[in-house]
Amino acid sequence: MINQLKENVEIILPENGLEEKLKQAKEENRKLIIKLGFDPTAPDLHLGHAVVLKKLKQFQNFGHQIIIVVGSFTARIGDPTGKNKARKPLTVEEVQHNAETYINQLSKVIDVEKTKIIFNSDWLDALHFSEVIQLMSKVTVAQLMHRNDFNKRFMENTPIAMHELVYPILQGFDSVKIECDIEMGGTDQLFNCTMGRQLQETHQISPQIVMCMPLLKGLDGKEKMSKSLNNIIGLTDEPNEMFGKTMSIPDSLIEEFIDLTTDFSNEERENLKLKIKNGENPMNIKKLIAKNIISQYHDFESAESAEDFFVNQFQNKNFEEKVFEPILIHSLNHVNNKMILVELCHQLKNNESKSFIRRLIESGGIQINNEKITDPNQEIELIKETKIKIGKRSFFELL
Repeated sequence: MINQLKENVEIILPENGLEEKLKQAKEENRKLIIKLGFDPTAPDLHLGHAVVLKKLKQFQNFGHQIIIVVGSFTARIGDPTGKNKARKPLTVEEVQHNAETYINQLSKVIDVEKTKIIFNSDWLDALHFSEVIQLMSKVTVAQLMHRNDFNKRFMENTPIAMHELVYPILQGFDSVKIECDIEMGGTDQLFNCTMGRQLQETHQISPQIVMCMPLLKGLDGKEKMSKSLNNIIGLTDEPNEMFGKTMSIPDSLIEEFIDLTTDFSNEERENLKLKIKNGENPMNIKKLIAKNIISQYHDFESAESAEDFFVNQFQNKNFEEKVFEPILIHSLNHVNNKMILVELCHQLKNNESKSFIRRLIESGGIQINNEKITDPNQEIELIKETKIKIGKRSFFELL
């Protein structure tokens, strides 16, 4: 059990903490309380989130109690992003909508029926200002400045708002309220998680241990998977979309995806890595990874169908033989059956920003009737049977 729970974990603080907590739970004949907190800043979960969720599922399978703390209060004040500015605070309505969507998606990985889901506004809204000041007195400015992004911004004379400094303290107070044994997160959450450990000690509560999972890189192969960077594979993506996105990952990410996104056995994983070292075509390995991912979040039949679609759509057929999604011209917002290219593409792919579409056009990523057009402002006449390719995987035909 210990080896399984430690698999793929990047940081355990303190090092022998997991063994001690499991021993303590056995002696006291109780379940461990495992916490995962999230601020519902965007309503979509992706494979990066699933790295942590799958570890929670392992604890759940061993009979321990998972608690999801929804940052219904902290999302309304705006948390530090790890960059040079704070994240925009959300409204109550945005928090509620995103939280409901998150909770629905959690069931793709963990057993929601056996999971406690609580909202930190339940206790943080109730704090009097004097209690907030008392809580802040438990932490020094020097301790807060140990957080890398705070330190970096301070040294660069980049503004740090007071509410950003308070944010980790509030997140740590969540651990006090639920008397958490283990807090899970990505490695970027190490500081905030250790804050919970510190505050528990000041409240005479047995301190939680911290377990941090590695950050899965996104489709670009550089930055961590993040919706804001448009480099994600979403847990609710359609099977064909999941397959195509997985096939687009750089070869350098294959081993990382094998370890962090699949549920292959250890033996199967090692065999795949050996095949790569022995010169196996990376595309063949990516297909296996893609099918495994789809089988986890959809089913095996969908995975098989997605592979067939990918082969037919992207490997075997020329432009004219692709499968195009039909689009009725009258469904588009146009004037006299004419639109500039960037607006047309944005209406067809309204989940992408106009700036992203513009860059895609300028880089040659748009084809109309098998011809590249690189001027975002070129006027396009909307004629039936016009075929449009946007990026690598989106095909439309005007009707």
